[in-house]
Amino acid sequence: MPEVPLDFPRAWVEFVNPDDAAEVMRCDLTWLTSSYTCIFGRGCAGIYASAPDVGCCTLGAHFADAADEKRVAGYVAQLTGELWQLKPPGKVRRSDWVEKDEEGERKTRTVVVDGQQACVFHNRPGFGGGAGCALHLLALRQGRNPLETKPDVCWQLPIRRTFREVERTDGSTYTEVSIGEYDRRGWGPGGHDLDWYCTGNPVAHVAAEPLYVTSRAELVALMGEAAYAELAHHCEAHLRSRSQLAIHPADPH
Repeated sequence: MPEVPLDFPRAWVEFVNPDDAAEVMRCDLTWLTSSYTCIFGRGCAGIYASAPDVGCCTLGAHFADAADEKRVAGYVAQLTGELWQLKPPGKVRRSDWVEKDEEGERKTRTVVVDGQQACVFHNRPGFGGGAGCALHLLALRQGRNPLETKPDVCWQLPIRRTFREVERTDGSTYTEVSIGEYDRRGWGPGGHDLDWYCTGNPVAHVAAEPLYVTSRAELVALMGEAAYAELAHHCEAHLRSRSQLAIHPADPH
């Protein structure tokens, strides 16, 4: 099914972060009230046609910072061969799952199995422990939310958080925190070359509840509890209005 165009009318809401008066949250109501859901293993075609079963794990995951990498390392140490298809024999070293990209930034290693390149934690279809992210499977096995075990960029996608310093006309300033859709452009110029992408494709807009509900844990982690509560209030009001303006075009009408 074809993706919708990247640009279309959106409804945004701005409000002061209840926990930090120096922050103004700017949230995309069109995206957050959409019926998008991740369909990995349920129709996801993968970002590259050469790796349809890999989803968006093809390029590995860049770590947000040293703390992100350290947190993930604690869970990597808990992975067994039952959950991690590509677990190396013996004691797992950091170099077994971390590498540097061309710019020297640290990320999870990418390896090629059966001709498909993917993150070292990606289990292939048919693996007894389950296909998909080994760190995700570990979280489910332990009764955790996967955002605890996976690199930040993995659990945030496809929600995008950006920061911008804003100066008002009276000279005062605030930090604008935007919460929106991680569309193709979020991947940089190369995003336009992806063979398939989910956020603008109607096949991924099939959730029974809106995104701000299904991704509550991720949004709380990105915004905080108080700001999320305020966001939920605005999302509910937007849905109650039943306005046909600024509805995500990938949603069923």
